[in-house]
Amino acid sequence: MQRCLAFAAQITVAATLTVPAAIPALAESSPPDQTVPTTAGQNPLTPHPVEAVTLTPEIRGDLAMAHQEYLQAIDAYLRVPDKTAVVWNKLGMAYHHLFAMEEARRDYERALRLRPEYPEALNNLGAVYYAKKSYRKAIRYYEKAIHFDPKSAPIYSNLGTAWFARGKTNEGIEAYRTAFALDPQVFETNSSLLVSEALPAHDRALQDYCLARLFASSGRNEEAIEFLRKAFDEGFSDRRKVLEDQTLASLRATPEFAQLMTEQQKPR
Repeated sequence: MQRCLAFAAQITVAATLTVPAAIPALAESSPPDQTVPTTAGQNPLTPHPVEAVTLTPEIRGDLAMAHQEYLQAIDAYLRVPDKTAVVWNKLGMAYHHLFAMEEARRDYERALRLRPEYPEALNNLGAVYYAKKSYRKAIRYYEKAIHFDPKSAPIYSNLGTAWFARGKTNEGIEAYRTAFALDPQVFETNSSLLVSEALPAHDRALQDYCLARLFASSGRNEEAIEFLRKAFDEGFSDRRKVLEDQTLASLRATPEFAQLMTEQQKPR
């Protein structure tokens, strides 16, 4: 794995913001300006009265976040009377998605004053410093977050990205390996709750090539082929390296690999 990254200055993977588990479920519920009808202990096949329950400001904010309505989310969270660390973290996330980094940093720090061992806020504060290219600070916060949540694949992924940004490829790939071991889907996340740094296509190509090696070494050839295809599409051009890489030996025996390499021979 180190061999493929020896010439990589930095690698991009989305800096993950932690979102409460309830939000995805709420996204399928009513929009934030409506009430939610609730019933209990009644046969669903028979008519029954419906009681309307007014949503709290925090839940309204969660619904707005799920709909990517970040200004509405901020307005709702600001109306929460006694803000907990969780609410301050959510406020920071809403500002973060609007690229208002100073406001996001302020609210993550407020969350940490209430709960110093809050891994989600530590992670998100690290993501702020990563966006500012203060990679040393980002690494410190990611490592603190991991101390309190050592099973978090997204935080390890963020840590690896920050190491790569500093040119520390060995440390970066070790963090990626740990992230992959904790959650093999961690590099495939596609969510509005992820913040990505803009990097040159060449760096993205190197990242995808190395992720292809990581998946191939784990026997997940389908994913490896997809990341290898992305690497080619983004400008990776060292065909000899692909054909000689021992980590990709099992991949080269598949018809999908042969098809991919045939496609790469065609003029574009």
